[in-house]
Amino acid sequence: MLPDPRYNDVEVTRFVNNLMNNGKKSLAFNIFYNALEIVEQKSKNEGKTPVEIWKKALENITPMVEVKSRRVGGATFQVPQEVRPGRKVSISMKNMILFARKRAGKTMAEKLAAEILAAYNEEGGAFKRKEEMHRMADANKAFAHFRF
Repeated sequence: MLPDPRYNDVEVTRFVNNLMNNGKKSLAFNIFYNALEIVEQKSKNEGKTPVEIWKKALENITPMVEVKSRRVGGATFQVPQEVRPGRKVSISMKNMILFARKRAGKTMAEKLAAEILAAYNEEGGAFKRKEEMHRMADANKAFAHFRF
């Protein structure tokens, strides 16, 4: 995968590919860059670049464990498992985009910027989703011995 033109970062390209609809990549890049500009305006006193804020936000919503359904003798158990590194990134990006789309706001860039700032401050829909995943895994840790 090629790094993006502005920040020279492969992770940005990966995020934009998830954000893209109907193969309109240049539009997805515009949305992402505009969102980062909004983030920059709203968080001038943080002392970090918008990309650093975005990366920290992704880190904050990245789940460590998830539950998978496993049938054992006619009963289905929710078995907690660690998330593979590649899947961690993928889940966090998809959750951020999903909850940004659900947000109230004018443009997608505004919604995405709001979701990035919310995740950076450890709040918002995507962060709640991660917390919920961790709670589920914690509640079902009695079934951890059914691991595949």
